[in-house]
Amino acid sequence: MSAKTYTPRESEIERRWYVVDATDETLGRLATRIARVLEGKNKPTYAPHMDTGDHVIVLNASRITVTRDKMTSKVYARHSGYPGGFKEETLGHLLNRRPEEVIRRTVKGMLPHNRLGTQMLRKLKVYAGNEHPHQAQKPEPLV
Repeated sequence: MSAKTYTPRESEIERRWYVVDATDETLGRLATRIARVLEGKNKPTYAPHMDTGDHVIVLNASRITVTRDKMTSKVYARHSGYPGGFKEETLGHLLNRRPEEVIRRTVKGMLPHNRLGTQMLRKLKVYAGNEHPHQAQKPEPLV
């Protein structure tokens, strides 16, 4: 008996488009569903060293929910590299200012932290409202 490991070829990978409505969805639970599809873990052809995932469109990013008091207690921090360049912002403030960025950062934290994860993140399209310019790709609802 010879057990051979299957590795998909780049030409064999079929990319599909999915659309998700984030209205009243919990942020973390929505992000894990999106990250699985971006990585391709929902397909039988998944390979950890390749990007076999699909494209995901997220609508109504401004209408997500979070549990408990995360709107005020969750803090996003960054540093410019200059003295006094430390800035921090709460989840509620970032959600008011740039709702797309909240979902993008959450999903980014669930993807691999290397070039492959960056490539996967490019397939994520997030919109604050209900409209998107990807009708030509015929996206299906993500279950």
